[in-house]
Amino acid sequence: MTNTGHMPRPVRLAILDDHELLLDSLSSWITSNAPDFDLVLRAQTWLDLVHSPNFPTELVFLDFQLQESVSIEARVRTCRAVGAKVIVISSLDTRESRERALAAGAEAFLSKSLPMNDVMDAARAVVGKALDPNAPRDWRPAPPGASAQKPRLSQGEEEALRYYVSGLSTKEVGERMNVKYETAKTYLRRVREKYARVGRPAGKKADLIRRAAEDGYLQ
Repeated sequence: MTNTGHMPRPVRLAILDDHELLLDSLSSWITSNAPDFDLVLRAQTWLDLVHSPNFPTELVFLDFQLQESVSIEARVRTCRAVGAKVIVISSLDTRESRERALAAGAEAFLSKSLPMNDVMDAARAVVGKALDPNAPRDWRPAPPGASAQKPRLSQGEEEALRYYVSGLSTKEVGERMNVKYETAKTYLRRVREKYARVGRPAGKKADLIRRAAEDGYLQ
């Protein structure tokens, strides 16, 4: 009798690490030894990751010590905003780096010295059945050069945007800026309107985080 059951599909995985040899080593090991993961994206820079047609994936391995100006907090939040689970990997296994990564929303923080079997076991534990079937899978960042369409924001609008995409609610944005709730709400509405005018709609918070990441507002 033929077994008609379906094998679970592999988890779509991306790796961001600016050390080419380590990236090659991770990629080769996963491809050869972890058939339950489909390594669809490997990148050495943040822009290479988010501008890839294969992004977002279901799981992302992020190098903590990326030699770029985009902070680990911004990278984790952007990945989470588009439905990806995040594991931060680092050769700098300190309490501060671990706390920063986890506070930003990473599911796990792993040392690069861990055996790969342990790394992938952690990945399986993170993914489990926790993937959200309703999370957006069709998000695509604006292509390189989109900054030419960057809207001109007032100082108040830019400040409100930075606070909002860092994870604060509209009410908390107002409190941080020492303005009324309605004022903070108006700032954010104007930000969305200005993005819409340049053909880059940002109606949802995930969209706004994406735009902020593209235009350098995430620090």
